[in-house]
Amino acid sequence: MRTYLIVAATLWIVCSHAVGQAYRWVDERGQVHYTQTPPPPQAKEIQRKDFRSGASGSVDLPYATQIAAKNYPVTLYTQPDCGPPCDEARGSLVKRAVPFREVSVLGQKEIDEMKRVSGREDLPLLVVGSQFQTGFQENAINSLLDTAGYPPAGPRVPLESLRKTEPAPSSPSAQPSQQSAGGKPGTDSK
Repeated sequence: MRTYLIVAATLWIVCSHAVGQAYRWVDERGQVHYTQTPPPPQAKEIQRKDFRSGASGSVDLPYATQIAAKNYPVTLYTQPDCGPPCDEARGSLVKRAVPFREVSVLGQKEIDEMKRVSGREDLPLLVVGSQFQTGFQENAINSLLDTAGYPPAGPRVPLESLRKTEPAPSSPSAQPSQQSAGGKPGTDSK
């Protein structure tokens, strides 16, 4: 019997690794289940394991955050000398465990990209899907993230696990529309 359990556990691990994702959950009768499909809504003690990511320091974000990030990606335009407004905008994203791409505005290419996205040169510039916010106003940033479906709080995650620093994209895409602007303007990047 013990050999049977060891073989079954080994087979489950191998199969789960091949597929890459598994769920462990408990039904209403207290029975533990291991499946490759999401558990039913009445399931308890749900644990999702992603075996594809390995131990590379990846973060297992809540499902709602993953969906919001897929449908409404977040980009934060900053500048090294932007100071507190950029730091606070970045902090707001980290506090909610929002994955984001940070673009450091260092040259004319990035300034042109900012103008294309928002029509302005104010920093920080936060783009959530097709909406944007210039300057730092925590309520306006939270409103953008709420509208996109990001949970109001997330797991404590190191900044570097959420932020992907990249240069501004060079290909034009759909023009974002402004949700709210003004308030406390950021630094001018001229």
